[in-house]
Amino acid sequence: MLEDAKKKLTDEIEELNHELTVTLPATLEKALELGDLRENGDYHAAIERQQFIGARLNQLRMRLGQLAQIDLSEIPGDRVGFGSTVVVQDMATKEKETYELVVPDAMDLDRGDVSIASPLGHGLLNCKVGDKVVINLPMGVRKLKIVELTTFHDSMEG
Repeated sequence: MLEDAKKKLTDEIEELNHELTVTLPATLEKALELGDLRENGDYHAAIERQQFIGARLNQLRMRLGQLAQIDLSEIPGDRVGFGSTVVVQDMATKEKETYELVVPDAMDLDRGDVSIASPLGHGLLNCKVGDKVVINLPMGVRKLKIVELTTFHDSMEG
């Protein structure tokens, strides 16, 4: 999961580097050949894109560095943490829901992933089976009970 996030970031970095070093210079060269740069929309669009890519590359590299610093040995083995799959029961509806806590870069909403940085993910962190938690979400307050937990370490053993 962590490796997937790193690969996703690395792939985007490579793609943007290619655009910055190959595609955009060719676009700028063509725009320069057209002459007057003051009213040259292609030139201005390419310069704007170049600035955007530079900023995005800085952001991606910083995020990749942060992911590299995650110490997997510090992930709790008995509580909800990064990589945990947690089954919760909504105290109001009695319905059960399953979530996997992931870093934002690895989220897949179709799988039921929840970012550890989201209000729901943050509210579940460090909880144990049997714990009841009240989470303030934009759509309202949710009261959940942790009914099952598979930690990152459990999933690595199995």
